[in-house]
Amino acid sequence: MSHTLQDPRPTTRRSAAPAGLTRGGLPRWAPAGIAVLSAGLGSGIGLAFDLHSKIQWGLLAALLFVAVTYTASALVENRRQAKDRVATSVVWVCFILAVVPLLSLMWTTISRGIKVLDGNFLSHSMNGVTSFEEGGGVYHALIGTLEQVGLATLIAAPIGLLTAVYLVEYGKGSLAKAVTFFVDVMTGIPSIVAGLFILTTWNLMLGFGPSGFAGAMALSILMMPVVVRSTEEMLKLVPNELREAALALGVPKWRMILKVVLPTAIGGISTGVMLAVARIAGETAPIMLLVFGAQLINNNPFEGAQSSLPLYIWEQYKVGSEASYDRAWAAALVLIAFVMILNLVARGIARWKAPKTGR
Repeated sequence: MSHTLQDPRPTTRRSAAPAGLTRGGLPRWAPAGIAVLSAGLGSGIGLAFDLHSKIQWGLLAALLFVAVTYTASALVENRRQAKDRVATSVVWVCFILAVVPLLSLMWTTISRGIKVLDGNFLSHSMNGVTSFEEGGGVYHALIGTLEQVGLATLIAAPIGLLTAVYLVEYGKGSLAKAVTFFVDVMTGIPSIVAGLFILTTWNLMLGFGPSGFAGAMALSILMMPVVVRSTEEMLKLVPNELREAALALGVPKWRMILKVVLPTAIGGISTGVMLAVARIAGETAPIMLLVFGAQLINNNPFEGAQSSLPLYIWEQYKVGSEASYDRAWAAALVLIAFVMILNLVARGIARWKAPKTGR
């Protein structure tokens, strides 16, 4: 009786891949080449149809870039790969549409503001200088901005932090829902409304005059909901295991919050506060109502009119002379640099206080 030995391993049959999935692919330089071709075609169509706006040329080039990318990929590769490339192309087009206005704004501000931006501009006020002549500086407005934003931060940051701690650690029931609702409402309050509220209560009802402190109170109203929201989200990211471990050791809840929860979330909290400061640094309406503006240096934010960088920009641009335009652009450049420094500080604090992860 004969026995035939058979291979126990199962036989696998290689199935041929569909022809549509094994076609050739576009070279790596294809997106760049298509972008150059689309730019050329968009410019040519704009010239042919006498389109004067370069924005129209750019939009035509963007549409052609997406269309040519899909057509070339569908012919050389397959429809599935073409759809993937179209999605990537749309992402790139949206990115460029977002970056181009920002770069244009930065270029215009730097090119026009650098004309008069020097040490003399940063260290002198407009005392004795008429708005139509050259000279003068932004020192009084810079001092006013620093004092008003600093006072607003001292008011809003502790209140916002404690409110967020209450909502996350203690808040339950109708009171917490009401606080959350009003925080959401305050997030969308226009700046002019905050200025009118302080003007009615502080200036008209209590009889105080214009001052940097009045402007700081209005700015703190705008800053507070941003601090509450950002701090609340950071506190929610703290693992509950840390809270439970501290409470299991017999630590009181207030001490657990102070020693465990807040140090863990301090990086995100600091970032939220800095971003809130950057948000109020460019507000103009409350300053116009409550601070009034001044051409002299006033280092006392609790008495007398002051100025600020946004208000200074508006005042100089309103004059309409070439010298005032240059001062307005230079002050705008100083304000952008101030906000940029705050954002860099926030990123540095977040990276410095970020939890260290080991492998």
